[in-house]
Amino acid sequence: MQTSAQHFDLFNGDADGICALIQLRLAEPKQTELVTGVKRDIKLLKKVKAEAADQLTVLDISMDKNKPELEAVLNTGAQVFYCDHHFAGNIPENENLTALIDTSADTCTALLINHYLKGRFENWAITAAYGDNLIQVADELAQERGLSSEQAEQLKQLGIAINYNGYGAKEQDLHIHPAQLYRLLVEYTDPLILIEENAEIYQQLIKNYQADMAQTQSASLLHQSQAGLVYLLPNQPWARRVSGVWGNDLANQSKDQAHAVLTELAEGGYLVSVRAPKNRAAGADELCMKFETGGGRKAAAGINLLAENELDRFFAEFDQQFTV
Repeated sequence: MQTSAQHFDLFNGDADGICALIQLRLAEPKQTELVTGVKRDIKLLKKVKAEAADQLTVLDISMDKNKPELEAVLNTGAQVFYCDHHFAGNIPENENLTALIDTSADTCTALLINHYLKGRFENWAITAAYGDNLIQVADELAQERGLSSEQAEQLKQLGIAINYNGYGAKEQDLHIHPAQLYRLLVEYTDPLILIEENAEIYQQLIKNYQADMAQTQSASLLHQSQAGLVYLLPNQPWARRVSGVWGNDLANQSKDQAHAVLTELAEGGYLVSVRAPKNRAAGADELCMKFETGGGRKAAAGINLLAENELDRFFAEFDQQFTV
């Protein structure tokens, strides 16, 4: 029998989820149970058995994908603080729910938390924005804060590396579990202090990222059209780790084209990362939600399992979605 209230922190295992939670716990330290996993593991509410007095903080996972579980938690009487920038669907009207939802293409969960906390730990939000490929937004915030170009570049590299660390089809693919990484990073009120005082973890994250990115040169081009390019990576841990951040890289290099990176899965089918054109940052979520395990946000989305017999349909939907 539960004797006291529990607090659960549920967060996406990428840079946005981790940096959002870092800001909240720096502002309001508390002992919590961490619930997270690989970046694509977003159905986190089903992992919690909440009771009436409990409190849940939910960050950077689609409310739409967790709606039945969220409603069940709210019905127990537990309090839920929910902040996210993915498609939410209809937000439940419940006195136990506080929801900060903004699906604009130029924001992310850590930026929403930054606004909520009135900029108290803004360098962590800037780090997350870089990691979430909101480069222009992050650059502008860094400039407003008076960061040097070197400091901004350090936060950019850190954000990209934290984000990269969350990619994989399963937790065994990851270099560092997101919960462990969060615990390491939350010790620092400012990521620039982390870089100065614990350069080892900073350099290791970047080294891991760079080693995997170097292997993308072996990728195969599967499909090319006016809409954009679709690449294929092999069934390897490095490929599952790098698929999303490489997609960001491709999007940054060719801003008028859409991109998709498919990674072969051992059980057959593909893991899919989709990036809308940077200059028209919309449609990635619409495309991916046409497939059973798809979801995401306007600029970046994915499909956890695309069956081999749906490949041609994916090409057709990709072209229809992104052809101007």
